[in-house]
Amino acid sequence: MNYLRIFAIALAATIAAAPQPSSDEIAIRNIIQEEITAWNAGDAAAYSRHFAAEGTFTNVRGQFFTGRQAFMDRHDFVFKGQFHGSTLKQDIVSLKFVRPDVAVVEVLTSVTGIQKLSPGTSTDDKGRLRTRLLQVIVKDGAEWKIVAYHNTDVKSDVPAPDPQ
Repeated sequence: MNYLRIFAIALAATIAAAPQPSSDEIAIRNIIQEEITAWNAGDAAAYSRHFAAEGTFTNVRGQFFTGRQAFMDRHDFVFKGQFHGSTLKQDIVSLKFVRPDVAVVEVLTSVTGIQKLSPGTSTDDKGRLRTRLLQVIVKDGAEWKIVAYHNTDVKSDVPAPDPQ
């Protein structure tokens, strides 16, 4: 009985000592989850919800856009076209706070169900478009906003773990 009690106390201490994510980290992770939900619903307005008014966006083709409206318009275009009905998966590879109000987030993505690939992009042997998405997210008052969004495709000969 004594061993069981010592084990329970040690387990409780270990759990209590484990670092807990901050409310800001939770907010950033929620943004990534909201991106997945919005993409899978084909909802450009929801996908753009956290994009800064003057944020910059480089897509997988290397096209460059500035502003929330341009970001939303571009996603509305692709959600109605080549990515209509597609499914996005994202895994956070790295989330670093470079200052208390600035986070750099690298996400490994996988998109399936693509209607038509953009020139110069390809899918892997499982039919997935794989990308690495880098987002710089800045706290503006009480809200986190994406100020830079840079997406690049992962070539088929480059190893990358499967998103969950």
